[in-house]
Amino acid sequence: MPPEERHRVEIHVDKLLAERGLTLTELANRVGLTLANLSVLKNGRARAIRFSTLTALCDVLDCQPGDLFSVRSDPASGSGQAPPG
Repeated sequence: MPPEERHRVEIHVDKLLAERGLTLTELANRVGLTLANLSVLKNGRARAIRFSTLTALCDVLDCQPGDLFSVRSDPASGSGQAPPG
């Protein structure tokens, strides 16, 4: 089995919380997640996210999935862009 790659997905929960004046605890309560699970997601340690969780986050934060996530460029590619398709 190949070694597990580190993902390059970044989550912007902190930024969205600050913009909306919410705490992580408030968000966890409104979304229906434990604070521990939301912290795992917020800190980039989550390996997956359910669509129901993503939908709840977007509903509470009044945003789109693209506002929550971005993908860092791959430093190994040298160009900072995704390879052509």
